[in-house]
Amino acid sequence: MQFQGRLFCGLALALVIASLAGVRLDLPGELVAAGVLLLLLGMPHGSLDVVVARELIGVGSFKKWALFSLIYLGLAAAVVFFWALAPTLFLCVFLVSSALHFGGDLAAGAPSLLRVLYGGAVIVLPGLWHEVELQRLLGLVAGPASAAFVTPLLSQLAGPWLVATVLAGALQARTSRHAACEAAALAALAVTAPPLIAFTAYFCAMHSPRHVLKSLMSLPAARVRSALRLAVWPTLVVLATAALLGLLASELPMEARMMQIVFVGLAALTLPHMVLIEHVRRVGLPTNR
Repeated sequence: MQFQGRLFCGLALALVIASLAGVRLDLPGELVAAGVLLLLLGMPHGSLDVVVARELIGVGSFKKWALFSLIYLGLAAAVVFFWALAPTLFLCVFLVSSALHFGGDLAAGAPSLLRVLYGGAVIVLPGLWHEVELQRLLGLVAGPASAAFVTPLLSQLAGPWLVATVLAGALQARTSRHAACEAAALAALAVTAPPLIAFTAYFCAMHSPRHVLKSLMSLPAARVRSALRLAVWPTLVVLATAALLGLLASELPMEARMMQIVFVGLAALTLPHMVLIEHVRRVGLPTNR
């Protein structure tokens, strides 16, 4: 995981330099690139939830798999209904819960304050220099009114959040340079890079691969290959569902369609994913590899 963390820090540094130099795609190009990367490299990390369910709660029989699938998909459907019913509240809950969930990416032993600041960095810090673009992107997900309410709050938090992150990272460097470097890389990326690029780079190069590594390292070595084979099926289901939703929502502009499919889809899968993963963090999986 340290090697993976160094790769993320190197990518973040390259994107920071490119952003400061003014190198970037136009917005439609960014949306297409981000959407493809998030679908192919980001969303599939949740496919290992089926592996966690098998190893942690003993889901093995057809009856248990049917019940697990019903609960998992029911929670995801409830999120989509929540988005349609109350988009502003949905957006607030989604951002807060995502920040708390992302805080788990740091290595064990990192203090809670740094975890909170790290988890919220990719959500809050873009409001420092990219408020207008951030509001537009959030508006594509939850509507202009919701974005107009949430974005100014994020912008007001961005300055103090950055200062607190720098101070907490400096203190953490005394005990763990690795965690401090990851926090610094994410903060620099979130401040300088366009919001969509920063989120995509973080989610695809840090959050998703780190979750995969943690999950596979918790399994006995003999089960890793079968776990990967098992995870292929929900990955294919997610990709097929995204393609179907894209066809059904063809009347929407491409930008809104891409943002809603990707981010509402992420939100829908985040709730059952978080319920399962937070339970794993509390009770743990077998440590033999």
